Amino acid sequence: MGVKRFAILAGALLVLLALSVGGLVLEEDDRPSEPELAPETNPPPPPRPNPDAISLRVETGQHVLLLDRPGGKVIKRIGDTTEFGSPQVLSPTGGSSGDWLAVSHTSLGNKGVGWLNPDRAPVSVRARTMRLEIDLSRREVVVRRQDGLVRRFSVAVGAPETPTPPGEYFVTDKLPGPDFGPFYGCCILALSGRQPNLPQGWSGGDRLAIHGSPTPTWGTDVSNGCLHAREADLRYLLKTVPLGAVVTIRA
Repeated sequence: MGVKRFAILAGALLVLLALSVGGLVLEEDDRPSEPELAPETNPPPPPRPNPDAISLRVETGQHVLLLDRPGGKVIKRIGDTTEFGSPQVLSPTGGSSGDWLAVSHTSLGNKGVGWLNPDRAPVSVRARTMRLEIDLSRREVVVRRQDGLVRRFSVAVGAPETPTPPGEYFVTDKLPGPDFGPFYGCCILALSGRQPNLPQGWSGGDRLAIHGSPTPTWGTDVSNGCLHAREADLRYLLKTVPLGAVVTIRA
């Protein structure tokens, strides 16, 4: 009788265990399934700024290589300062191919360009909010911000035998005039362009610039290609126009 009772109790325990396990399984089956996660995707890259609205400054202690075409051969090695000691700036010309930008530099001449990938080169991007427009026929400089005209003034331009070359340039240096002689006035705004029409025997260099004059020449065509401006206008330019600002000279 004791053995029979033990067998009955053992059977009851097995039934309860089976029901308990079954209940747990049912509870697991009844749980709501977890939602499937969407596959991870990389966020889209930020839009590249308009090349006309930026300049590129070479980082301190670094140099950049300019190529003859995207992914092509090296044509120039550009350091972090200009020949006058200013921070080195490159000016995008508007040309692009994928991640590559066409840039101008004074070493490339008035119309030459080199190519670089700003994402891989040691350069910082600077916004260009000002530009200069020079009308040679009117002998006038117009200073513009993005929101419109801010200043207009008269300048002297190149003489008929040494005309100022039209083109699109940019500001490379802001320099004290007296450091370079008594004929430059207070200040020099050096441009990336070069003068191909120098007078015979001239030894003063071929870089274009806006600078002063020992006599009031503004409004005339008497220079070797540079632009002469009044001291008040020059000081305004040095104070407000940043390196890399576009300078468009029209005939």
